[in-house]
Amino acid sequence: MPKFLLKRWHGLHMVWTFVLLVALSIILLAFQWILGTLGLIASCVLALYTLRAETAFRRELNEYIGTISHRVKKAGAEVMNELPLGMLLYNDDKIVEWHNPYLGKMLGRDSVIGETLAELFPDLKIKKEREERLDLTVGKNVYQVWVRPEERLLYFRDNTAYFTLHKKYEEEKLAIGIVMMDNLEEGTQGLDDQARSILLAKVTGEITEWANRNGIYIRRTASDRFLILLDQNALRKLEQSRFEILDDVRDLTIENKLPLTLSIGIASGFDTLTELGQMAQTSLDMSLGRGGDQVTVKVGQRLSFYGGRTNAVEKRTRVRARVISHALRDLMKESDKVIIMGHKYPDMDAIGASVGILKAVQTVGKEGYIVLEGVNPSIARLMEAISDDENLNRWFVTPEQALQITNQRTLAVVLDTHKASMVAEPKLLQQTHRIVVVDHHRRSEEFIQEAMLVYMEPYASSTCELVTELLQYIHERIQMEVLEATALLAGIVIDTKSFSLRTGARTFEAASYLRRSGADSALIQRLLKEDLEGYIQKAEIIRSTEILYEHIALAAAEPGRKYSQLMIAQVADTLLNMTDITASFVIAERPDGRIGISARSLGQLNMQVVMERLGGGGQLTIAAAQLEGTIAEAKQKLKAVLEQMEQEEGLFQ
Repeated sequence: MPKFLLKRWHGLHMVWTFVLLVALSIILLAFQWILGTLGLIASCVLALYTLRAETAFRRELNEYIGTISHRVKKAGAEVMNELPLGMLLYNDDKIVEWHNPYLGKMLGRDSVIGETLAELFPDLKIKKEREERLDLTVGKNVYQVWVRPEERLLYFRDNTAYFTLHKKYEEEKLAIGIVMMDNLEEGTQGLDDQARSILLAKVTGEITEWANRNGIYIRRTASDRFLILLDQNALRKLEQSRFEILDDVRDLTIENKLPLTLSIGIASGFDTLTELGQMAQTSLDMSLGRGGDQVTVKVGQRLSFYGGRTNAVEKRTRVRARVISHALRDLMKESDKVIIMGHKYPDMDAIGASVGILKAVQTVGKEGYIVLEGVNPSIARLMEAISDDENLNRWFVTPEQALQITNQRTLAVVLDTHKASMVAEPKLLQQTHRIVVVDHHRRSEEFIQEAMLVYMEPYASSTCELVTELLQYIHERIQMEVLEATALLAGIVIDTKSFSLRTGARTFEAASYLRRSGADSALIQRLLKEDLEGYIQKAEIIRSTEILYEHIALAAAEPGRKYSQLMIAQVADTLLNMTDITASFVIAERPDGRIGISARSLGQLNMQVVMERLGGGGQLTIAAAQLEGTIAEAKQKLKAVLEQMEQEEGLFQ
């Protein structure tokens, strides 16, 4: 404790002594005036001494405070000069007015006073309204900048060590992947054991060499499946190369009647190994659901697709169709009733498939209802024919009616889509957990996860083809009415463009079964007839066609004129039939005010990938999207996507 504080302590004691002495002297004056007088004299002497002590205390206190202030100022100056923290003051014009020596060392200069912040730190963006902390790279170092706009003050802290450690941590994060030969059985069918072994050895060697070349740990878990472990560095390199292993394996087996292809699912960015494993399997399922021969990469919330340049391989066995059919039949029997619905604004495929499932429901002795919201012009003639058939028309209900009759024991069958947002009435899926999905589109990120039974086959020409196969196993001798069989066959005819696209042996087998069941081809021709006004409208859109990359036709309708989605799709089909055209896009305004894009290709360009980048979806050769805004904006967005894909993959060379 400083000496002057001790003196202060003694001074306080003297004050109390003085008070007591004065009180005692006053009392003595009443009895012994001599002693009282002496006491008062002593009190005066004590008061004088106390006053001098107080004066000395205040003088020493002021001197002590002055010393402390000097030391604090000196320490503060040393702190600003010696601490590894940059400090900078600037004026309203963002010109440097002062900085400490550390900032000069940071910039490799003695002084930067008088220079602008924009010259010194081009990447530094200061917002006047609030304090913020930013990361700024200066030379080889990374600094955290604390911006205080009110004081026009910047603090710089070297964050390089933390940044380097964080970067290393991110680069070494684990990613898990599953590699699968998605058509091994089909590709090796008919080969003897020796040829099959040689083919598998070649493919396995190619995959192993690819893994070793990219620093990937690989372990074979089944004859057609591999588990891979890799870090973020390796994953980034694979994404930059766009997984050339897909092309390598396909080219390696190109001499086969059916080349082998790979499907890969990779997951990263999740907290536990369990989540990583589950998401890797989900990613693989998505690759397979989209037709195979592609890679799905799930990193946190980011989902990326690579490959997908070939058509899905048609399965040569109907075992899966039989198993799904029996499972569907059991679910129908266990349910109170069945609600059937396709996508919004249903087309011929969705309505035909719905009629087929309704027939299956009635065959097992249950009540089934088809949910229909609005009539698409493409199905107007079919719905007129159905309205004339009392036995069939009575089972069509509106979404409101369907909501009233749906409960937890109701089975909901979703057809021709697997997206909850696209079904005729999404609320129905919330009223029951008994959901079945039957679809022929390639799987997208949005999917009805809670479905009890999923039958998705991208190789199929249409949902009607899948439903027709299911019907053959629902009952041995199912009896179909003419209109029911015709509706199913019409869906196949529309989606295959009269059996010219996306057809396989099973497509013709399904069509043959429907013809035997009474499908009327003449009625189909009447349902699909085109009027003169529609033909003229198509010609008006085609007049605006421009050719991109020598083989892509792009047509945009006039602003202000509205066309049905069917009309837009028909124009895209017409353009695809032109000489040297391998892909077509048609943009027009729909009756609901949104901008519709219909995309078609012969297979060289994956239309699903193109439309997914615009918020839509579809298949390899047929896809669509709906956008908000104007036709000009949609056209610009589409061109930007095509240009980006050209730069990434050189698809149009």
